[in-house]
Amino acid sequence: MSIDFKLDEEGIALITMNRPEKLNALDADHYRMLSEAWERVRDDPAVRVAIITGAGERSFCAGADIKAWIGRDVELSELWLTQKGQLLNRGLEVWKPVIAAVNGLAIGGGTTLLLATDIRVAVPEATFGVAEVKRGVIAGNGGTQRIAKQLPHCIAMEMLLVGSTITAETAERWGLINAVVPREKLMEVAYDYARKIAANAPLAVQACKELAIRSLDLDLAQGLRLEQMTSHILQRTEDVKEGRAAFAEKRAPKFQGR
Repeated sequence: MSIDFKLDEEGIALITMNRPEKLNALDADHYRMLSEAWERVRDDPAVRVAIITGAGERSFCAGADIKAWIGRDVELSELWLTQKGQLLNRGLEVWKPVIAAVNGLAIGGGTTLLLATDIRVAVPEATFGVAEVKRGVIAGNGGTQRIAKQLPHCIAMEMLLVGSTITAETAERWGLINAVVPREKLMEVAYDYARKIAANAPLAVQACKELAIRSLDLDLAQGLRLEQMTSHILQRTEDVKEGRAAFAEKRAPKFQGR
């Protein structure tokens, strides 16, 4: 019962939601540990990219532990503690890329977590859904806010209002995930994406992610100006010098994130 965190020499962090006996459902302690893991990804300069997955072969994440969360008494003052226990899908700004390796069920909070990741691969048996309305609640932590931006309106509404699930094949067809891969290849494919990202210039990668995500809330003129300013800043980095030198010398660059 833990949130496992491993960081390798290439700067790839692997976060594993490790509660397979509960389908990797998250109670308060697990949410706290997951928040701490995301903060480390955000703050540790050694981390260049993160992979999130679940333990076992049945579930990526079954969301919040229903018995621990639904119907619990919460002080009203908690509503204004907006920076407490921040998560990737609830307000925490993590500009390092995050890859989801979906090894099974991704329902409720598992899908809302998925919606906050950048690249997603899944096994054929994976299923996705936000069926919170069947329990009298809503798909929180960004569930209602991101799904209609990432899926066609009618598909998103069917998932939210009916509480229906979709298969990995359907999720790939609608662009919710990048690829469906055999189970034995899941982590290999996730790490292949991660290594390719980790080999790129870290500052440029993070800038690209931030610009792309902020563009969803900006008009084009503002977005173009922000892009121009960011590009101007990056031109003065050590990584740009290294990229130019590596190109001239016909070798792989060694970026330092400076």
